[in-house]
Amino acid sequence: MSELRFKVVEEAIKRKAVCMPAPAERASEYFGMYVFNEDKMRKYLPKKTYEALFETMKHGKALSREIADSVASGMKQWAMDMGATHYTHWFQPLTGGTAEKHDAFVEYDGKGGVIEEFSGKLLIQQEPDASSFPSGGIRNTFEARGYSAWDATSPAFIVDTTLCIPTIFIAYTGEALDYKVPLLRSLQAVDRAATEVCRYFDPTVSKVYSYLGWEQEYFLVDEGLYAARPDMVLTGRTLMGHESAKNQQLEDHYFGAIPTRVMAFMKDLEYECWKLGIPAKTRHNEVAPNQFELAPIFEETNLANDHNLLLMSIMKKVARRHCFRVILHEKPFKGINGSGKHNNWSLGTDTGVNLLSPGKTPQDNLQFITFLVNVMMAVYKRNGLLKASIASATNAHRLGANEAPPAIISVFLGRQISAVLDKLASSSCDDTIEFDDKCGFRMGGIDHIPELLIDNTDRNRTSPFAFTGNRFEFRAVGSSDNCGGAMTVLNTAVADQLAEFKEAVDTRVGKGEPKEQAILSVLKAYVRESAAVHFDGNGYTDEWKEEALRRGLDCAVSVPEIIDQFVAPTHAEMFVRMGVLSSKELHARAEVKWETYTKKIQIEARVLGDLVMNHILPVASRYQGMLLDKAFKMKELFGADKFGSVAGQDMALIEKISVHMEKIQTLTEKMIEARKVANKIASERKKAIAYHDTVAVAFDEIRYHADKLEEVVDNEMWPLPKYRELLFVR
Repeated sequence: MSELRFKVVEEAIKRKAVCMPAPAERASEYFGMYVFNEDKMRKYLPKKTYEALFETMKHGKALSREIADSVASGMKQWAMDMGATHYTHWFQPLTGGTAEKHDAFVEYDGKGGVIEEFSGKLLIQQEPDASSFPSGGIRNTFEARGYSAWDATSPAFIVDTTLCIPTIFIAYTGEALDYKVPLLRSLQAVDRAATEVCRYFDPTVSKVYSYLGWEQEYFLVDEGLYAARPDMVLTGRTLMGHESAKNQQLEDHYFGAIPTRVMAFMKDLEYECWKLGIPAKTRHNEVAPNQFELAPIFEETNLANDHNLLLMSIMKKVARRHCFRVILHEKPFKGINGSGKHNNWSLGTDTGVNLLSPGKTPQDNLQFITFLVNVMMAVYKRNGLLKASIASATNAHRLGANEAPPAIISVFLGRQISAVLDKLASSSCDDTIEFDDKCGFRMGGIDHIPELLIDNTDRNRTSPFAFTGNRFEFRAVGSSDNCGGAMTVLNTAVADQLAEFKEAVDTRVGKGEPKEQAILSVLKAYVRESAAVHFDGNGYTDEWKEEALRRGLDCAVSVPEIIDQFVAPTHAEMFVRMGVLSSKELHARAEVKWETYTKKIQIEARVLGDLVMNHILPVASRYQGMLLDKAFKMKELFGADKFGSVAGQDMALIEKISVHMEKIQTLTEKMIEARKVANKIASERKKAIAYHDTVAVAFDEIRYHADKLEEVVDNEMWPLPKYRELLFVR
C-alpha cells in the first residue's frame, strides 16, 4: 500500500493541465444549445402546440394528450437532430441525487425493422421501480410500481446521446417519493399567499416567484491520490489523517490565483454548463486548500434546483477528463473548512418587483418591511424545522464548527434594518419607514478611487440565515444536499406565515381599522414576538449558545433527534394545511432520513474498522518490530549499563506505539459491539439514535490514536496519502 501511495503521488506531481478546446462561438451563441428551450420550441413545435406549452410553463395550465403528442414529436425530432438516440425520465428520489432509466427511441415497425418513436404517453409518464428507492414504508419491497411524470416547467435537455426529461416521482398510491413534488407544491403555496399580500400594495400583481441562487463549494483531489484512500472512495471523506503543517492558517488560498490544472477544469466545466443552460457566473478559490466554488445567476427556484443537481452530475464527469475527483462531502478533511451550498433566496412579482429589496417610497418600504418581518416570523416559528431540513450525517460534521453556521438557526439583519425594526416596534402607526438602499463612501487620501456604494447590511458569516441587502442567505445547506429539501421547508413556512398575516390584517380591516394602520399594527406585534430569533452578533461563541437556549431557540445537535421536527404536530399541521406534504408523506420522509443516517454511520464504521485493523495496525506493528530489533542489537552492542542512555528515545517510542495500538484495538472492538447491538433495534428512529450515541462517538477517539501513529511511523511505510499530499499536490 505504501508503494501505491508513492506511485500515485509521483504521478500526480507530473500531471499537466488538460486544456480542452474552447467553443469557437461566444457564450451567448451556444448557451442552452442542449436545452429544449423557447427558441427550440418555436422552431420544432406547431404554433398552437407552442402556445399551449408556454401557458403550461408560465401559468400551470394542464396539457391535453393531443398537445402532449405534438410536443413529444417535436422534442424527439430536435433530440435526434442533436444526435440523441435515447430518452429518460430524470427524477430526484429520496437518495438525495438523481435517477434515470434510458430507453431507445426505436420501436419495431412490424416488417422486420425499427422506427424511431416517442409519443406523448412516453413523454408524460414512465414507470420506474418504486421499491428500489427509499420510500419510508410507503411501498413494500414486493410492491414495485411507481410513476415518473413530466414537469413541463423545467425544460428537457440532452446529456451525451440521451434526452433527459425532468419529472416528478410518485408511488402507485400517489404519495410523493422525491424532492420535486413537495418543492413544486411549496412554490404554489408561497405564490398564492404572497400574491394575496402583494395586492395590499399593488392590485395588478398576479403571480409571485421564488428565486434561488446557490453557491456550490467543492474540493478537487487528484484521482490517483483519491483511489489510494479507501475512506474517500467509500464514504466521501477522510476518516483519519494528521493535519498538514500548513493548511489554511495563512489565509493565502481564498480568492488567490487559480491553479493551472484547476483553471483548465473550471473552463471546461463552464463550457458544459452553458451548453446545458446552467448560467454559471462566478468561480474562485475557497478558503481551504484545494477547495473551490461555482455560483450561477439567480433563477426561478425549481429550475435553479434542477440546474444544481445537473451541475453536480456534470462536474464529476468533467473532473475525470482532468484526472480529478470532485469531493462534495461537507467535511472531507479535518481541521480545515468544510463545504456548504449557500442558498440565496428571494421573492419577486410578475411586475418585476423584488419583495425583499427596499423601495423608493414609503409605500414600497412598507411592502418590503411586510415581507421581511414575515420571513423573520416564519424562521422564528420554524427554526427547528429549518435545521431539520439541512440535517444529515454528512452535514453534521460541518455545522457548529468555526467555519460554518452554528447549529442554531437565527436571523441576521444588519445595523440599518435592525434600527428600522426597533423604531417600528416602538413607534406610532403614523411614522414613515425610511432607510437607504445604498449609501456613498469615499476613500480618504486617495483621490482617484471612485465613490463606493455601501449596502444596507454587512455580511455575517456566522449567521445561518442572513439578510444580505435584497435576499436572505440560508447558509446552513450542505454542499451535497438537494436544495429542494431546504427550499420546500422555507417556502412552505413563509407561505403559512403570510396566510396568517393576511388573515390578521383582514380581521382588523373588517373591524374598521385603516389598511395601512392594520398592517403596521400586525407587523409591530410580529417584530416583538420574533425578536428571539434576531441575532446580529458572533454565532460561534459559547455565550450565544447559552443565550439562544434562554431565548427558546432549538439548540439540538443530534441529527436523529433534529429529524423529529418533521413529525412534530405543529409542523406537520402546517405542511398539511399548505397542501405540501401529507402526514403519511412526512412520516415516510422522517423514516428515510433516520435510515439514511444509520446507513451512513454504519458504512463509515465498517470502513474505519477495516482501515485501522488491516492497514494502520499492521504497519505500526511492523515499524515497532524494526525499533525492537534495533533496540535488541544496541543492547548487545553497548551493554546493559549504557543501553538506557543510548536507546531511551527508541524505547519511549516503542511504548508510545504500543499504547496507541492497544487503544485502537480496544476502541474498535467496542465500536463493533455497539454496532451489533444497534443493528438489532427495529425502530429506525431508535436505531439512528443508538448509532449516534454509541457508534459515531467512537470515530474521533479511534482517529486520534491513528493520527498519532501517523506522526511517529516511518513516512516511507505509511500506507495512505497524507493531508499534505491530498491538499497541496495539484
